[in-house]
Amino acid sequence: MTFPGMGTRMAEAMSDEPNQFDSRRTRPQVEPAMSTEHAELIDEFERFIHRDPARRGLCASELDDSGQAAPRRLGAGQLAAAAANLAQNAQRVAIVTGFFIPHAQPPCAETDGPPGSLFLAHCLRELGVDAAIVTDGPCAPAVRAAADGIGFPADRLFVAPLMADAWCDEFLQSEFARGLTHLVAIERVGPSHTPESVGKSDELLVASCEKDKVLENSPLATHNSQLLAFLADVAPEHHNHCHNMRGNCIDAHTAPLHLLFERLPTLHPTARTIGVGDGGNEIGMGAIPWAELRHRLVGEQGGRVPCRIACDFNIVAGTSNWGAMALAAAVCLLRNRLDVLQPWTRERHRDWLEHLVENGPAVDGVTGRREATVDGLPFLTYIQPWEGILRRSGFSA
Repeated sequence: MTFPGMGTRMAEAMSDEPNQFDSRRTRPQVEPAMSTEHAELIDEFERFIHRDPARRGLCASELDDSGQAAPRRLGAGQLAAAAANLAQNAQRVAIVTGFFIPHAQPPCAETDGPPGSLFLAHCLRELGVDAAIVTDGPCAPAVRAAADGIGFPADRLFVAPLMADAWCDEFLQSEFARGLTHLVAIERVGPSHTPESVGKSDELLVASCEKDKVLENSPLATHNSQLLAFLADVAPEHHNHCHNMRGNCIDAHTAPLHLLFERLPTLHPTARTIGVGDGGNEIGMGAIPWAELRHRLVGEQGGRVPCRIACDFNIVAGTSNWGAMALAAAVCLLRNRLDVLQPWTRERHRDWLEHLVENGPAVDGVTGRREATVDGLPFLTYIQPWEGILRRSGFSA
């Protein structure tokens, strides 16, 4: 979350939890004390997921030419912070997911998102938390298949229509949403930045730099530097639209479920939000300055990809499924219920992913092919972070 050239104090300040760029960070919360042992183990979990063997996402930009990890990680500590808040406060959780791939054959949702979301929801329900999944019509077949594959209750799957403005209000005022403690987005695209959103984060960053006296030699030394770069890089027709990693607008296939996050503070001011993503265009990534994400995203389309919607906690991973699975494992650890993870072997994950692809259908979001892979990764590569988490939790993968 820092720019090259920022001082140490600024880097440390920007990593404090929850995210500084969310105006809702002053809401009351109860944060538990975490033992050193748990903190170190969750940091290991975060390192497992903060890799990108295909070098296609945000984690890849932290590798040097030899493929070695850089000393800093984007969003370092966010996994522990989000897990601690969930473990302490979660009572009723809604998890939003589903990323539609219109150019795939057949056009449908991708394999990254639904499995991670359902896995997190399943683990939370095993811990006594009332967890539900929210998606939209285009992604519903894949999400339903993922839910069926693990016996997730049908009455805890909510499907929004494409024109979901009124639906979002109705959901936030529904019987389920009463007592909502957390709203989570996992691999859910959100609208791109606008001059207003970039300017706001620019002002907050400059104010923080001035407070910590680290403006010298910083790319933020010129006020509104982000805004000027944004206006030069992103055409107005690409402001405030949902884009895939190719920079193509996919609004026509995407219900505006980001409105849940924008309207949540009004109806549920004490609820907290968590975003999990891997490419910069997902809900939650608005917690990271546009210029930081633009610096990491290659290609001329990189400027229009970042999402403007911030969350209280924002987990960055090589795939969003990894982030969701690590979050579930960390919450189970903090609740002293690692036994919930034991049945989830490599074979069970493989069978479930194959069930999703066959019955959704669902496709690999990178290749567009209907196959049991995630973001272009062969299954044995994809499952490695989970195997590491499972082994460190004391179980055989």
